[in-house]
Amino acid sequence: MVNGSASSAVNRLVIQTARSNWLLLAGSAGLNLLEALNEGLSLALIFVAVRLLSGAAPPPLLALVPLQPRQQFLLLIALAVLLQGLQSLMRYGNAVAVGLFAARCRARVTAALHRQILRFSFACASRYRVGDLVSHATQGPEAVEKQITTGAQLLVNLLMAIAYLVVMVLLSPWLLLGALLMGGVLAAVQRQLLPRLRQRAHQLSAAMVAVVSRISEDVQGLRLLHSLGQLERAERSLHQLTAQMEQALSHQIRLVELTAPIGSFLPVLSFGLLACLSVVLLHGQQGLVLPSLATFLLALQRLNQRLSGIAVNANSFGRNAGELARLQHLLDGTDKQYRRLDGRPFGVLRQGIELQQVCLRYSPGQPLALDHVDLVLPRGSTTALVGPSGAGKSSIADLLIGLYTPESGRVLVDGVDLRQVQLSSWQQRLGVVSQDTFLFNASVADNIRAGRPGIGQRELEAAAGRAQILELIERLPQGFDTLVGERGYRLSGGQRQRLSLARALLSPCDLLILDEATSALDSDNEALVQLAIQQLGASSTVLVIAHRLSTVRHADQIVVLEAGRRVEQGDHTTLLQGNGRYAGLWRRQLQGLAA
Repeated sequence: MVNGSASSAVNRLVIQTARSNWLLLAGSAGLNLLEALNEGLSLALIFVAVRLLSGAAPPPLLALVPLQPRQQFLLLIALAVLLQGLQSLMRYGNAVAVGLFAARCRARVTAALHRQILRFSFACASRYRVGDLVSHATQGPEAVEKQITTGAQLLVNLLMAIAYLVVMVLLSPWLLLGALLMGGVLAAVQRQLLPRLRQRAHQLSAAMVAVVSRISEDVQGLRLLHSLGQLERAERSLHQLTAQMEQALSHQIRLVELTAPIGSFLPVLSFGLLACLSVVLLHGQQGLVLPSLATFLLALQRLNQRLSGIAVNANSFGRNAGELARLQHLLDGTDKQYRRLDGRPFGVLRQGIELQQVCLRYSPGQPLALDHVDLVLPRGSTTALVGPSGAGKSSIADLLIGLYTPESGRVLVDGVDLRQVQLSSWQQRLGVVSQDTFLFNASVADNIRAGRPGIGQRELEAAAGRAQILELIERLPQGFDTLVGERGYRLSGGQRQRLSLARALLSPCDLLILDEATSALDSDNEALVQLAIQQLGASSTVLVIAHRLSTVRHADQIVVLEAGRRVEQGDHTTLLQGNGRYAGLWRRQLQGLAA
């Protein structure tokens, strides 16, 4: 179970997994209890064995065994070893049970994180850095697994510590009290030494940094020191700093060298004091001194190990708390926006698409990316968006894809607000090719059919042919089965764009969006691709975003945008005759080509 600071969403997953694996957890709890009882019984056998070795009479139950005292001693030791062997098996079984439960929790948390990220709206997901989301998806499940295994270790350490304390109380409560008092003295000594060590370490570090910085500055400014006649002053300054470093180092050496003798002497002192205390407390029971002392010291040594383990577990919980808090923040849905899953399924585009007084702002406080834009895209037409960077061209494409929702206004598809349409069914009827082409680290065929996994080879080749990339694919080592690498790094920019275009042209789509889709192509390939797009037929509506105006001159309508507003609209000829913004852009590009 995770801690309270990051509990609700993560704990729900852990609890759900625990309910489905209750038998595994019950077995783990039983093994924990048996291990603690077994440890106590092992110490009891060692106590009786050492008592026999000191010449004491065997207990009544052992007296029934027809063996010599030496043989009884060996039998008790053998039983203790056997119990320790069984305890090792229990420890293994418990570790396996906890590990299996932690692995299942990690798998569920990993799936939940992936599902949560995919459920985010694009606007919500884009607020996160990619590295942060990847970090959440990888380190978050690991933190949950670590929290569970650490909790299991803490439970074992607590049960074993209780078992040792019970044994020590049964042996001698006063001896335990003496051990606790000596433990308090040891802790007090450490509490006095450790802060001083840390303080001296900081002082020494600061002094060494000052010396190194001064030497570095003096060497770099040697010319200036010579010019100003300040060499002796620099030497005196360094001498003062080295004196401070020497003093800090001397203080640290005195403290560091003091810890080793204290650390080696105090355990011996503790042993001697406990031995003397046992003789005093067990006066008149000389037969109990050796077995009680031996068993007590063994239990004390193991108790110290368990207490150290508890401290390590507590530190681990503290270090893990930050990652769990980050994980909880991602899984918590109170401040997140999610993709729409409802709405009427979309069939086929019959009339067209219309933007009515659309405003878009990517985040609060930022200026409007689109400011009351009106635009009609008739079915079967080609519309081109042109204008300077930041004018709002890609913002219109984002709205049509459904990545963002207008702040005000409406996007109508056949007269129906896009917010009332089932988003996934609409997006599956789109073809989108952008300048920043993304390819999966998969085969050429898998990348082309990413939107239609069940498409056949014939349709695959036809789409590649229309995108002018079929010949290249056939020349690859494994053809359509060739891996393209991470983000398609094994292909050039133009090849990646044509592959992405083939993906969009794989089947007739209602709306084809080309956002600088031919920017990486040469003139010949661009002309062939443009011809392929024109051959799609009147059933496909095309939206083209381009900086090269030569690629959009044949569009049915050209819309000029500036600062999120529509400033001009018309075909190529009309806009040139109007001698406005478009005509100015056209002339500047022609002059650039001539130069």
